[in-house]
Amino acid sequence: MRHVISLLIENESGALSRVSGLFSARGYNIESLTVAPTEDASMSRMTIVTSGSDDIIEQITKQLNKLVEVVKVVDISEAAHIERELMLIKVRATGKDREEIKRTADIFRARIIDVTDASYVVELTGNQAKLDAFVGAIEPTLVLETVRSGVCGIGRGDRVLKL
Repeated sequence: MRHVISLLIENESGALSRVSGLFSARGYNIESLTVAPTEDASMSRMTIVTSGSDDIIEQITKQLNKLVEVVKVVDISEAAHIERELMLIKVRATGKDREEIKRTADIFRARIIDVTDASYVVELTGNQAKLDAFVGAIEPTLVLETVRSGVCGIGRGDRVLKL
């Protein structure tokens, strides 16, 4: 089962390496990893997407809590939460394909942020399924390059990951 784990971690060199090393040492896969400083510059928020049974996720959570730099760990996928991912996709846009790409971007509420004679760069945010659907809706031969940010997630309502 897919899980989204958020953690607060001290913003210091080597912290990311120790977290990713924990996963690789135990043979767990990180599907997505996003990290950035919080409103407190001494802390960073890390969002990790991984898959595994409840027992494996419990083991990962316990191991993360043992790391000195880790302040707090929460599996936000256990309750109502919001996920978003950013994708920039460069597509070939010539001839009749230009209008088709524009139409597809409008349907998915994407934005065309760069235009050349031969290509568009499209920006799209949403959950993984939406981004995958957009890529699937475009002719594969038109896709030149794709960049995805990884999942950012936050609990809904009163759930807060904070000290």
